Amino acid sequence: MVTPRDTSAGLVSAAPADLGAAASAFMPSGDVLYLACAAMAPRLRAVQAAGLAALDAGAAPWQAPPEPPEAMLERLRGGIAALLDGDSGAIAAVPSASYGLATAARNLPLDAGDVVLVLEGQFPSNLLPWQQRCAERGARLVGVQRGEGGDWTAAVLAALESGPLPRIVALPQVRWDDGALLDLDRIAPRVHDIGAALVLDLSQSLGALPADLARWRPDFAVSVGYKWLLGPVGLAWLWCAPHWRTLGLAIEQHWSARDAGDGWRFPLDDAPLYRAGALRFDAGGLDDPVRLAMAAAGVAQVAAWGVAAIADALGERTRALDAALDAQGLSRWKTPGHAPHITALRPPADQLDAVFAAFQRERIVCTRRYGLLRIAPHLHVEVEDMARVAAVAAAATC
Repeated sequence: MVTPRDTSAGLVSAAPADLGAAASAFMPSGDVLYLACAAMAPRLRAVQAAGLAALDAGAAPWQAPPEPPEAMLERLRGGIAALLDGDSGAIAAVPSASYGLATAARNLPLDAGDVVLVLEGQFPSNLLPWQQRCAERGARLVGVQRGEGGDWTAAVLAALESGPLPRIVALPQVRWDDGALLDLDRIAPRVHDIGAALVLDLSQSLGALPADLARWRPDFAVSVGYKWLLGPVGLAWLWCAPHWRTLGLAIEQHWSARDAGDGWRFPLDDAPLYRAGALRFDAGGLDDPVRLAMAAAGVAQVAAWGVAAIADALGERTRALDAALDAQGLSRWKTPGHAPHITALRPPADQLDAVFAAFQRERIVCTRRYGLLRIAPHLHVEVEDMARVAAVAAAATC
């Protein structure tokens, strides 16, 4: 059995920490200005190299690997924990955010007539599990709506005051579509005051914004690894509160979540006990050295740069975009209250197609969703690039 421990230090040692040279850490993108990290992270050179090295090593499965997958996973678990509360025993490896949120929905008590509170238009990974669970239990899903010109934090707090009081509150830290930031420092205490469980989807913030789980005290929190953690698809993370680490039930049963001892025996009558902590929720099939190596390289770089420093640097870029929009007479296109690393352009509906087509012609890659053009740069993008985005947008409206 591998005992969970904080092994994050080993992830940081080889990663360059110079934020000023951060752009050179990414694979070259030629003349493409890639602004879609909220969909998929640009590839780090170190992530590419780690994946190729692991792939090559896997071509000779009869040879002992440079590092056993079990050890790689525990080292990586420690790196993720360092971005949360430092406790690697709180972290389960899962294939997706939806898997982690389905685990939360399976475990949290919910009775007929209870309410689960979400945001209207919330990303489906943090909506569909609650829809299914409410249907199973006879509970009700309530969506918070933001008033015209209002903000999501105020809307959530108002919903918590006006009732009906929810049993579960499932929220993001950052909206997936326009980067609107929710103030969890204000929301979380009110959720706990009314005795509700808090579930957080940090997929659009972990690695780009600090996560204060000690203050927010969620029951569960999840994040994918292929966005702001700069890793591959197919590996995500589930943080569990202490209660669930001892009493929670996994949604699948497989050998790697069980402590079968040195003899690795699985008796017919009784299954071996779960491994310690949140490892009971580990999904099967995640001992893939390629994914583990790539994820470790991404987390190492995030740790080396530092999340607070990343947030400051990305905030320079989105503030530069806001300023450039002002200079182009496009102030109404800005998203108020956006996070440092994600924002969205809001062109008039009759100009959206023209602006998006102009971006495509000029090799500016962003995500189009629900009448918005989401802009999510990472450190491969320079502050000066934001003026180009605003200029192309303005030219398309002439």
